[in-house]
Amino acid sequence: MKTGGQLIVEALEVNGVDRLYCVPGESYLAVLDALHDSKIRTIVCRQEGGAAMMADCHGRLTGRPGICFVTRGPGATNASAGVHIASQDSVPMILFIGQVARGIRDREAFQEVDYRAFYGPVAKWVTEIDDAARIPELLTRAFAVAASGRPGPVVIALPEDMLTSRAEAPAALPHTPVETRPGHHEMEELATLLANAERPFAILGGTRWDEKAVSAFQKSAERWALPVGCSFRRQMLFDHLHPSYAGDVGIGPNPKLAEAIRNADLLLLVGGRFGEMPSSDYTLLKSPYPDQTLVHVHADASELGRVYRPALAINATPAAFAAAFRDLNPEALPAWAEETERLHAAYLSWSTPPDSGPGPVKMGPVIAWLEENLPDDAILTNGAGNYATWVHRFHRFRGFASQAAPTSGSMGYGTPAAVAAKDLFPDRQVVAFAGDGCFLMNGQEFATAVQYDLPIIVVVVNNGTYGTIRMHQERHYPGRVSATDLKNPDFAALARAYGGHGETVEKTEDFAGAFERARESGNPAIIEVKLDPEAITPARTLTDIREGR
Repeated sequence: MKTGGQLIVEALEVNGVDRLYCVPGESYLAVLDALHDSKIRTIVCRQEGGAAMMADCHGRLTGRPGICFVTRGPGATNASAGVHIASQDSVPMILFIGQVARGIRDREAFQEVDYRAFYGPVAKWVTEIDDAARIPELLTRAFAVAASGRPGPVVIALPEDMLTSRAEAPAALPHTPVETRPGHHEMEELATLLANAERPFAILGGTRWDEKAVSAFQKSAERWALPVGCSFRRQMLFDHLHPSYAGDVGIGPNPKLAEAIRNADLLLLVGGRFGEMPSSDYTLLKSPYPDQTLVHVHADASELGRVYRPALAINATPAAFAAAFRDLNPEALPAWAEETERLHAAYLSWSTPPDSGPGPVKMGPVIAWLEENLPDDAILTNGAGNYATWVHRFHRFRGFASQAAPTSGSMGYGTPAAVAAKDLFPDRQVVAFAGDGCFLMNGQEFATAVQYDLPIIVVVVNNGTYGTIRMHQERHYPGRVSATDLKNPDFAALARAYGGHGETVEKTEDFAGAFERARESGNPAIIEVKLDPEAITPARTLTDIREGR
């Protein structure tokens, strides 16, 4: 006979969970008690949104469900931001929520929420465990649902009295991973389409990739001289210095890249959904009937034909497809090889940061210095805002598990993601980028980095405004600034108050020394970069936008 809390922890251990992220609550004390005797590393966070984003980052970088525990009511609602990210980004995650006791449900008891109703639209599956004896069954199912097909978040509510009750239950068994593979006929048809193509293009996206799959696809792209782009915030899926790489298909893509996609006669979309952002509002690839011959590869059959009608639909995980694609070989050097070279050259030009701009701090040289001084395996994280353009456009990602950024465009993600990434990969440099507005949404997780001695470096790009909103405001309502200005703390002093290292950069030439001191400190660090609000994009100022230039 074991308590529900003990059965939960045993099921987590059997399914390979080695760490979890939580904000403690009295509603699941029985689980916390069982964790006391477990080898699972329990990372205590400062706010449930940050904890859920850490779990998302864990799932994003490892492919295994990230685990998060929060308490009922306010804790559960705070965590919803991370669940929404995992849902839109197809990331495996399991959120456990302490719930009111079974005997007082439906009375609007203290902090009571109907989680099936609350989380139903954004989670892949929501359930509540009433019988402790069913914990092994339901947790095995939860791992399978979270990680199979199109991955996503699972939410499990745990009534407080169920966790303390004792039950006799079967020993938990690990879930069985499900791998969908392309058929021989489908790969033959793809080979025929490639042989007859004149202007093919491949776009990689989604999840369920791993380092081996990325390497296999790169070798295939090289044999076929195939131009390759990465979908929005999925740049870690292809080496940016590989001769086939043509750029990121994100917000405001290189016009030459966008033109190549529009003019392609064969488009190979692997792993992703190619939603509103990467498709440039469904213009690069028209819905429902694309101008290009579309080959869509996805692990979830329900995504094939959902938005775009493909000429060839391949129900396979990216890893299985990359392995099968490796066996296809062109009969001769494809005719489009020179175009691939031109597209890569265009990417290198597009991704070279400018050295000019308004104000005493210029982000172009800052990024250029980082490109020369960060190791190839560095992990970069960020949330959302115009500051992220400098990372997405100018940083050249070299390998898998080097990027954690929300395709859902959620602010506040970079700092908690950096904490999770550094805990997962302690020997790698982890740098978080955040705007001033973005950082203060989950900046309290810097305290988590200090608590667990995780020396992340957070670059806070401070321009005193919600920059993206201000940019759109100036475009649509020029000169009428409303609700976008910010008055910020001294971020370097804040870092020191938390017990970390703090630096302030007010001139471009100060950044290199500040970064080196932050790195050598061995402590979590914040580098505040004071950026002129006029420097709203790499190419245009706020005045340019206001005046329609």
